[in-house]
Amino acid sequence: MGSELYKTSKRAREVFDTVDESLSFPLSKLMFEGPCGELQKTVNSQPAIMAASLASLAALEECAPCEPVEPVAFAGHSLGEYTSLVAAGVLDLVDGIRLVQQRGNLMQKAAEGRSGGMAAIIGLDDATLEEVCRETGVEIANVNTHDQIVISGDRCAMSKAVDMALARGARKAVPLAVAGAFHSQLMSPARDELCKVLEETSFKEPKAPIVANLSGQQLTTGQEIREELEEQVCHCVQWKQSVECMIHMGVSTFVEFGPGRVLTGLVKRIDRSAKTANVGDTVSARRVAGQNPAL
Repeated sequence: MGSELYKTSKRAREVFDTVDESLSFPLSKLMFEGPCGELQKTVNSQPAIMAASLASLAALEECAPCEPVEPVAFAGHSLGEYTSLVAAGVLDLVDGIRLVQQRGNLMQKAAEGRSGGMAAIIGLDDATLEEVCRETGVEIANVNTHDQIVISGDRCAMSKAVDMALARGARKAVPLAVAGAFHSQLMSPARDELCKVLEETSFKEPKAPIVANLSGQQLTTGQEIREELEEQVCHCVQWKQSVECMIHMGVSTFVEFGPGRVLTGLVKRIDRSAKTANVGDTVSARRVAGQNPAL
């Protein structure tokens, strides 16, 4: 993950080198060479995804033919919210990557302390799924689109909830390959420790509003952002509401940075008229820069 960026983009390489130095171990080597099992540990996967995403942004900035336009807003899904804070100038890269490593470590410990899981429920309305959650004790973790909602909780309760959701009309239930019950109250131990870390972290005002995971509304001050992050790890990501907020703000083009195209797909499902682009390597960075010189 990210090796093409490292080889072909000077700016992206600087991101990876800064990350390695900041964490005092060669995360980039783990990303490029594995082993995969070690990379997939939450404590490593979270800073790795952030590094790859910010390296993608750096690659686009490097090959853009002119000064980029200022974004209307920044947003990220779960971990991606931290990446958006670095992109928006709220955190510098060193503080951001260290914070995410600590977040990943705390979430991994919380997951090891209580076995949990997550599943995407497709094609079931909000009200029915909320009933399922109340009856089984699981929680809604992500509202991604009108017909894709992720639930999270204890593994036994999750099994009951998935069966109940299917029995009540869900088209599909897809278990997610995650280490624990993220964005649920099972992450409370992580939240308690993360609050201490966040209190010691300096947050600047963003270059443009951050659209928050929890409220789907704009955040414009460092204090608002700190409070958002304190609760985000245990509460639902309102991605659909976040995208709708950005559209209301006047966003017509969404650019996703990092490995994969998950968020690009979600945006198109929320609003088919939205223009989208994805930058995950130097090839796509050059393509997007060429098609959209203002970016």
